[in-house]
Amino acid sequence: MTMTEPDAIDAIHCDQFLPHPPSVVWKALTDPRLHARWWAAGDVRAEVGHRFTLDMGPWGEQPCEVIVVEPERLLSYRFAQATLDTTVTWRLEPEGVGTRLFLEHTGFDLDSPLGRKALDGMGRGWPSVLRRLAKLLAEPAE
Repeated sequence: MTMTEPDAIDAIHCDQFLPHPPSVVWKALTDPRLHARWWAAGDVRAEVGHRFTLDMGPWGEQPCEVIVVEPERLLSYRFAQATLDTTVTWRLEPEGVGTRLFLEHTGFDLDSPLGRKALDGMGRGWPSVLRRLAKLLAEPAE
């Protein structure tokens, strides 16, 4: 996995190779039952305009809205609309026998203490979230 460090930018970029076809990775991104096992519980769906919340534990329920869907290729949603109002974008690219998953988390307000704190914390947190996704996908199918 590679990651660019936040450096006076308002975005986080990560990517990770997953030895699974895009269809399997897509399901983990869009199936609420699987999503809850590697990141956060919530009624995520690959449907433009779908509104849902993600249970971020100590940070509470965060409202989201799906803004772009290209099945097995791209999923983008507004995240934490009431507070951070950022955008999370997942892009899947076939690579050999697997998928290169790109994460872009953009729109942090660096003029806000909350925005700076979130950028720093999420910049450190996203790599472990992606490792949990890889671990989930490595488990035997149910």
